[in-house]
Amino acid sequence: MQVTIFYMKNFQSRYYQKAVCLLCLFGLFFSSVQGFAQNGKSSTQLKKDKQKIENEIANTQKLLKKTESNQKAAVQQAALLRQQIQNREKVITNLNSQIIQMEDEQEQNQQEISQLEKRLAYMKADYAQVVYNAYRNRRLMDKVTFILAADDFSQMFRRLRYYTIFSRNVREQSERIIKTTEELTKKNEELVVLRNDKLNTLSSKEQEIKHLESDRRKKTQNAEKLKKESKKLNEELKKQQQQRKNIEAAIQKAVKEEIARANAERKKNAKASSGKSSGSSSSGSTSTSPKSSTTISLTPEEKTLNASFINNKGKLPWPVAKGAKVSDFGSYPHPDVPSVQIENHGIDIMVEAGTPARAVFEGVVTGVMNIMGTTVVMIRHGEYLTVYQNLSSANVKKGDKVSTKQTIGTVAKSTSSNTYELHFEVWKNDRYVNPNEWLARK
Repeated sequence: MQVTIFYMKNFQSRYYQKAVCLLCLFGLFFSSVQGFAQNGKSSTQLKKDKQKIENEIANTQKLLKKTESNQKAAVQQAALLRQQIQNREKVITNLNSQIIQMEDEQEQNQQEISQLEKRLAYMKADYAQVVYNAYRNRRLMDKVTFILAADDFSQMFRRLRYYTIFSRNVREQSERIIKTTEELTKKNEELVVLRNDKLNTLSSKEQEIKHLESDRRKKTQNAEKLKKESKKLNEELKKQQQQRKNIEAAIQKAVKEEIARANAERKKNAKASSGKSSGSSSSGSTSTSPKSSTTISLTPEEKTLNASFINNKGKLPWPVAKGAKVSDFGSYPHPDVPSVQIENHGIDIMVEAGTPARAVFEGVVTGVMNIMGTTVVMIRHGEYLTVYQNLSSANVKKGDKVSTKQTIGTVAKSTSSNTYELHFEVWKNDRYVNPNEWLARK
């Protein structure tokens, strides 16, 4: 009986050691699962980014082909080549990132498999020792005899339960470790396959690197051509800049007129409301006048729209579904003809013929104008306005309410370059702001 009790104490000690070990294994297992989930999400995002860039490359390539035979589009072709080179470099960087990430995951999985195999070997050896000890002491440790030798029913129940729990836990945990090892091995095999696929993809991208070098040569040749024709190009660009200034002045005038009209209407409505209530109340209803004639006074509904527009800063859709930016916002020397200073209050997006322009956010059309032979649509979103210039036709009229991505017209051909380009601007009251800060990144 003393031997039996001694063995049971030893048995209990071993059981607790195994319990601690198994808890550690549980923690390792769940951390592994979480790690896989996080890495999978990151890999998915990399694939999505790659797909977006490849779509941009395909679109830019189409536009480049259209400009090859266009003698007037040398400047636009240079801009497209710059963007194409950047996009190709992004694709290669993206692929390298995916491969590095997969190699890291593979190494991590292999380390986890090694740890689990060691623990599994320990569990098997320990379990074998228990079985061996049980065999050596089979006469003293006969299960039925040991249970029936209990002092009372309660002790007998605990001994029976002890046998059952121990046997089940050792078996279950061994099976779980085996299953986890198999899952990790399978995952590692999948990663090897994926890594080989990516290596093959990267190998196939060597052809794209050749395209990249070809684009760079074309860019150099184009720059040399522009340099030879710099005097003529200089005159053309200055002429375009002057035409743009005239259009910008007309747009700014229209914006100020819209602000003045809206404020006058608000003031008139406030006075009418105040007159109606003055007979019944000496205080009447007060109106809040704008602090400046360049700041528009908003109704409660317009304030809500304005707040919604601000909340979507950096997330607005582009004014065209597909296109390549050929001229950026700001004041800077022309990239190919440094003697010409660019003054751009918006961005210029080159598109294919027949491309529809679309509203970047819901709002109200405050103007459809013809300025120097180009159709311009203005949409107000509270104190903000978006301007869509160089349309061949408009699908909306003044006063129309529009929704996000609603078609408002068709992009027209630029007379200076014979390419189809949309000029897009964002204004806050009577001041233009950088559209790049408001549009979603491509």
